[in-house]
Amino acid sequence: MERTLSIVKPDGVRKGLVGEVIRRFENAGLRVAALKRVALRKREAEAFYAVHAEKGFFQSLTDFMSSGPVVAMVLEGENAIKRTREIMGATNPKDAVPGTIRADFAEEVEQNIVHGSDSPDNAAVEIAFFFSQREIQ
Repeated sequence: MERTLSIVKPDGVRKGLVGEVIRRFENAGLRVAALKRVALRKREAEAFYAVHAEKGFFQSLTDFMSSGPVVAMVLEGENAIKRTREIMGATNPKDAVPGTIRADFAEEVEQNIVHGSDSPDNAAVEIAFFFSQREIQ
């Protein structure tokens, strides 16, 4: 059993896609172990994406992630990280396979509906950023 973090980003929340994103994960056999809607402050978004601090897109990414509420969730299941990333699709929606979340709903690379952890180590750090152990069921 593996756990990962997924976030419905502000554009996904604004478009009313939270339920659809969760439905796709659950239909793929992943279980939602924790879920919360939060509004990230700019500093919190910067802390979450600190790994990208030196990259050119850091400011626009953190501005975007603090522009409205997000829905963070812990997903669990066998190969949860890989499966979640397959369901989300490529970061750039133009490169995403049809039927994936990003291919179906995203319009650009930076505002691409969802975030998902890319490794077990990052998943552990990202889950701890949003959830205490007692919040994960």
